[in-house]
Amino acid sequence: MKYYFAKETNRSFEDAIAHVTELLKDEGFGVLTEIDVKATMKKKLDADFRPYKILGACNPPIAYKVLQAEEQIGLMLPCNVVVQEKESGVVVSAIDPVASMTAVENESLREHAEEVRRRLQKVIEGV
Repeated sequence: MKYYFAKETNRSFEDAIAHVTELLKDEGFGVLTEIDVKATMKKKLDADFRPYKILGACNPPIAYKVLQAEEQIGLMLPCNVVVQEKESGVVVSAIDPVASMTAVENESLREHAEEVRRRLQKVIEGV
């Protein structure tokens, strides 16, 4: 099972981040965290890395429901969306929550994971 959705865009790296953030907002997600992998690799390892940001997206109503259904599910939250610059262009990808939830033995999470999947697929399609 593939664990993510991805799409390449002609947008610049920074423009792609702004656009994805707006698309996420349209689907009820906020970005709780933003990890600049390039800057972190430079600071911690003095290593050069391509532009690569991890956006930690959260849909509070859905997060609330899944946290009530499975107390340790916070280990798998928020839903990560990656924007990275590759030689071919900028690629935006998002986790498939249905794939990641297969590790959790709680059938009540499936409906929520499928809803998040639909919303994140819509975000990636809008890229």
